[in-house]
Amino acid sequence: MALPTEKARYTFADCLTWGENERIEIIDGETFIMATPSRIHQKISGELFRQLANYLEGKKCEVYPAPFGVRLFEQAGDKPENVDTVVEPDISVVCDHSKLDKYGCKGAPDLIVEILSPSSLRHDRLVKLNLYQRAGVREYWIVDPENQSVMVFLPDSNGSFKLHEDYNRKDVAKVNVLDGCFIELSKVFSE
Repeated sequence: MALPTEKARYTFADCLTWGENERIEIIDGETFIMATPSRIHQKISGELFRQLANYLEGKKCEVYPAPFGVRLFEQAGDKPENVDTVVEPDISVVCDHSKLDKYGCKGAPDLIVEILSPSSLRHDRLVKLNLYQRAGVREYWIVDPENQSVMVFLPDSNGSFKLHEDYNRKDVAKVNVLDGCFIELSKVFSE
């Protein structure tokens, strides 16, 4: 389905009129159509989700795979036509249940994981890194299937993301916002 009309600025209200199969993000009112993920992308996403979901079973935080709408800057009382940023991270972990509603998450998740694809390299490494930093995401992972690596970004005392750790497929990666949670990357990058 094509976008209904060409507009200068899109909002969450527009998202609510699109079909459920549409993979479109809105950042500061501008639309970004997302490519269909590759098999490897989906395998990596599935394994990361499995390990996180297993760890979180019975705990207060919840993990959501894409497609899962995140309205990073929505405030209480905002109307859909005033919300101009809606993203679909590959994986989101939300610990504050008051941020969850029937549409997804309003506000910044605690952990966001993005898996790079050839079409999303610049977008995930620059645009989304800056966006998630601005929104107050507590931890951001960029997963690189090509190099079988994970870059973990944490905010410094000024709230600016800094590279905290760079893991490879042989490592066990620590999830900093989840006490005692570790991800076996050899299972994530099994091919």
